[in-house]
Amino acid sequence: MINRIIDKSIKKHKWSPTVSREKLGVFSGIFGIACNILLCAVKFLIGTLTGSVSITADAVNNLSDAGSGIITIAGTKLANKPVDEEHPFGHGRIEYISALAVSFLIFLMGIQLGKSSVEKIVNPEAVEFSVWYIVALVCAIIVKLFMAYFNNILYKKTNNLNLKAVKQDSLNDCIATAATIAALLISTFTPFKRADGIIGLAVAVIIFLAGIDIVKDILGKLLGQPPSEELVKNIESIMLEEEQIVGVHDLIVHDYGPGRIIASVHAEVPSTADIVEIHDIIDNVEKKISKELKIVICIHMDPIVMNDEEVDRYKEMTKRILERINPQYSFHDFKMVKGPTHTNLIFDLVTPHDKHTTGSDILRNIRDEFKKEDDSINLVVTVEHSFI
Repeated sequence: MINRIIDKSIKKHKWSPTVSREKLGVFSGIFGIACNILLCAVKFLIGTLTGSVSITADAVNNLSDAGSGIITIAGTKLANKPVDEEHPFGHGRIEYISALAVSFLIFLMGIQLGKSSVEKIVNPEAVEFSVWYIVALVCAIIVKLFMAYFNNILYKKTNNLNLKAVKQDSLNDCIATAATIAALLISTFTPFKRADGIIGLAVAVIIFLAGIDIVKDILGKLLGQPPSEELVKNIESIMLEEEQIVGVHDLIVHDYGPGRIIASVHAEVPSTADIVEIHDIIDNVEKKISKELKIVICIHMDPIVMNDEEVDRYKEMTKRILERINPQYSFHDFKMVKGPTHTNLIFDLVTPHDKHTTGSDILRNIRDEFKKEDDSINLVVTVEHSFI
């Protein structure tokens, strides 16, 4: 139902993906602020009428939760600012920074809850049971569950990390509130008075771990992480649709924020092909990738020798030896230079990341294996790691 309403709104107003992403992010922030203010008002009213200090304090907590909505709105709006002289790639990464701010609020909630829980374990106090308090807490769980559900839908549509963080913040509130109800019932109807503190401490740990997961996602975007497997396959499939492009390697993707991706890649082409024709093909592929995937990409041409029996024989030998050493090894830019006493095999070797193995160790192992097959081979190898 919510999905259909959102899709109809986007279609009705003819929003572009960038505009719809901003609109939905801002709407999420406004919706979150409204829900938290509503909860604050209801709890404050119940607290005032019943004289319950705890319900009134919980109302103030909901008011502070509205800060997540403000951060979401600010982050989404600032991230969509156009490029300028100081930021030629735009301001998209501000969205990641604002999501990081929301995650810090999650950490703060976990720390505060953990601190108060430890105090209650050390100095247990009798918890005052109130039907109205239970009613207020149940209402809060219902509203927060809907907020989490709503933000999860918007997150799936926009991939806005702010919305993922706000969703998790709402779920954390639900867990904490449900734990409060459980602790209240246990403390009231059993002699175990430390239940409030123990349950609260367990919830604090859960909230803290959830915050760590969100921070890892955000830092991955900020520090630079490999592109998704789907994106890599889409780029490679578009390039390999062209008959003259026979191989793809050295794909590097730079993420400057949502909708601001810049990439570079090497395309292997026959060395005998007409350079003007190949250049035209490369131009067309770059335009197609830009149109279909919304990526600015630069493609470098790598001419390779094809249909040469001797080169193919050495290439097959190289493939066989590398697979024997490590099936994860791959190579590209293969060249052969034949001399009177030895043959130079020149190529780039792509290896997986392994902190226990150095490039010199890898080369020594490979050279030993080649010597076993042909002592006249001299390797000129550049060891590198994949960026995908």
